Amino acid sequence: MIDLTAIFKAYDVRGKVGSELTPEVLMAIGQAFGSWLPETGTVAIGRDMRPDSAELAAALVSGLRAQGRDVLDIGEVTTDMIYFAVGHNKLAGGAVVTASHNPGEYNGIKFCREDARPVGEESGLLEVRDLAQANDFTPAATEGGVTEQDITEAWIEHVLSFIKPKELSELAIAVDAGNGMAGKIFPDIEPFVPWDVTEMYFELDGTFPNHEANPLKFETLHDMIEVIQKNNLYGGIAFDGDGDRAFLVDETGTVLTGGVMSAMLAEYFLGLYPGSNIVSDVRNSRTVRDIVSEKGGTPVTSRVGHSFIKQMMREHDAPFGGEASGHFYFRDNWYADSGIIAAVIGIYVAGLSGKKLSELREQYTHYATVPETNFVVSDKAAAIKAVETSFPEATIDHLDGSTLEFTDGTWLNIRASNTEPVLRLNAEAPDQDKLDATVAKITAMFTS
Repeated sequence: MIDLTAIFKAYDVRGKVGSELTPEVLMAIGQAFGSWLPETGTVAIGRDMRPDSAELAAALVSGLRAQGRDVLDIGEVTTDMIYFAVGHNKLAGGAVVTASHNPGEYNGIKFCREDARPVGEESGLLEVRDLAQANDFTPAATEGGVTEQDITEAWIEHVLSFIKPKELSELAIAVDAGNGMAGKIFPDIEPFVPWDVTEMYFELDGTFPNHEANPLKFETLHDMIEVIQKNNLYGGIAFDGDGDRAFLVDETGTVLTGGVMSAMLAEYFLGLYPGSNIVSDVRNSRTVRDIVSEKGGTPVTSRVGHSFIKQMMREHDAPFGGEASGHFYFRDNWYADSGIIAAVIGIYVAGLSGKKLSELREQYTHYATVPETNFVVSDKAAAIKAVETSFPEATIDHLDGSTLEFTDGTWLNIRASNTEPVLRLNAEAPDQDKLDATVAKITAMFTS
């Protein structure tokens, strides 16, 4: 068997099909996951629409069954549906074969345990890797069974439980599924919402023939923006490949960033649960903190990454958590993220407001913001220290990387990549001039 070190990442498995991911590898990972899971009982398995996902998922199922695990096969699903399947059915765990928005030659696996709890490098994933690498399993005396189940109807009922469907406004929107899994699931939501939906790239195609299914790269939204403007639509929703992330786009063709969405959804949940804690990651817009404080809640800051966000939400009983990357988490969704829940709530809130999406975007934008910017450096620790030294007037926090706060409201966070010789910069300021000056100073340090 190949060395599995390269394909086990911080939060999931990712690799090239054929060379790194084969049915043999998936079989071993299935056996390892079935052996490792702390709880006894059934494991849910789903998959995305990539050409090889069905074969790889079958191998994963075989591995689980060889270790005596019963399997609930939920077929082609968005990633957030695996969390629902595990939480709703009180299963021992789940896994979905997907590589999200990665190019078609890649695939992977995302895992969770009971209550849809995350399985990452600090919560068991490396133990699964080591078990799979050793590939020394004693098969169970009795092979587990497999049951196929379509959970779509129950999932949609769950999604709509986050709003009052009768209060939805009649809006004309475009929805770009990017040839990913949202293209299968979103049509089943449409009969329950009064939206006039222009469907874009709903055909399932894991080769992604139209554009990369990654709405965080705003250049991938060109086609949808054109449709919105040409047809005078209210706005649009863009999903990533496995459907666990979604961004809204307003009628001007401008994206509502992860920060804007986090702030808007935070206010919504504080209306439902006054005085609650709301979690956001260190990169997220300070608008989120502002809104939470203004509305009587308590802002809680987390390290970047879904396992950290979910843990903080559990510790603080937070009904909502948001990441700058467009992952949005919900207590009543077993603290898991969901692109479809976030999108449905977002359009619901927008309709209730009676405002244009652009007006809401401006309402929830308090600062000038720079998109995450990467700098290649040879010594990441020394580079972070150099940034800190260059701003002696700043207050510094080391929760995740180095966050520098300035008295005028400017802030920046610089974090080292776990896998590359790269520093990632996020920053905001009260106005564009202050932001430009801060970013220019850091850029000069690493590009001279």
